[in-house]
Amino acid sequence: MIIVRSPLRINLGGVSTDLPSYYRKHGGFLVSAAINQYVYVVLTDGFAAGIHLRHAEFEHVEAVADVRHPIIREALRLFEQAKPQVEITTFADVPGGTGLGSSGSFTTALLRALHARHDIVADAREVAEQACHIEITLLGEPIGKQDQYIAALGGLTCLTFGQDGSVVDERLAIDQATRAALEDSILLFFTGTTRSASNILRDQVARLESGDRALFDNLNFEMDNAFSSRDALEKGDLAEYGRLLSAHWAMKQKRSPLISSPKIDRWYELGLENGAFGGKLVGAGGGGFLMFCAEDKAKLRNAMRDEGLVELEFGFDDHGTRVIAHY
Repeated sequence: MIIVRSPLRINLGGVSTDLPSYYRKHGGFLVSAAINQYVYVVLTDGFAAGIHLRHAEFEHVEAVADVRHPIIREALRLFEQAKPQVEITTFADVPGGTGLGSSGSFTTALLRALHARHDIVADAREVAEQACHIEITLLGEPIGKQDQYIAALGGLTCLTFGQDGSVVDERLAIDQATRAALEDSILLFFTGTTRSASNILRDQVARLESGDRALFDNLNFEMDNAFSSRDALEKGDLAEYGRLLSAHWAMKQKRSPLISSPKIDRWYELGLENGAFGGKLVGAGGGGFLMFCAEDKAKLRNAMRDEGLVELEFGFDDHGTRVIAHY
């Protein structure tokens, strides 16, 4: 039995600059943080021939080509055997579709489990790039490379994307006191809505590929905002970081009317009126988690609780995707 866990993430600055249709022209930069909420993959050899899968549904097939789950199918093809016999079960601390990068976390966890099964040694960057290959190249998903890299690497990490597709990672240079203050100040509240990011992201990718100048300008702002966010965090200036979060959120909403809603807008404004320096909706938009950087945490929690929003408590994860049991 092999058990692997892979962390979910929150983006701290630079959303969407990891999209290939953007960074191939301008490069990209973002700051991301892995959190101690996880996606798990359990892999065993099983007792019966065939491929037994337990995810959102149950599958029992004889051949890899017949697997309906696209990520599992493509991952198994990389390790294909003439007569596959394997059982794979997956579950998560937080539902998918909530803007925390669960797809990238699942893919890196699955790959790490398959590597372990076949006694293959691969470092975190290799796992991340293999996950990107599956999701972006083979499956054509309209996503970037952030989720796979931060899941595989863990930590509070700056990611720089070259025009050639290369990725350079560097830990955010903050001391322990600042890290603890940041971890304590960021609060996540579930909006009660899950969504697929595909429609929003496909629209953005299509516009970028068509040369939409307004969207390129929007993402140029995002990249500048990410550098400023990094600087504010490294200085320990959480008030400035909160202001930058709100500037990001205002710009992000200009990309699509699907990103927010009247209800989300109301909760966001309520947060600013009740102890938050600034905030945004995590992920591509449309639902998931509201993220605030808070000055008065008690006041903010009370306001969100009165609205019926549930808080997700978390800490940062420094380990990335890893095998937690193998026997």
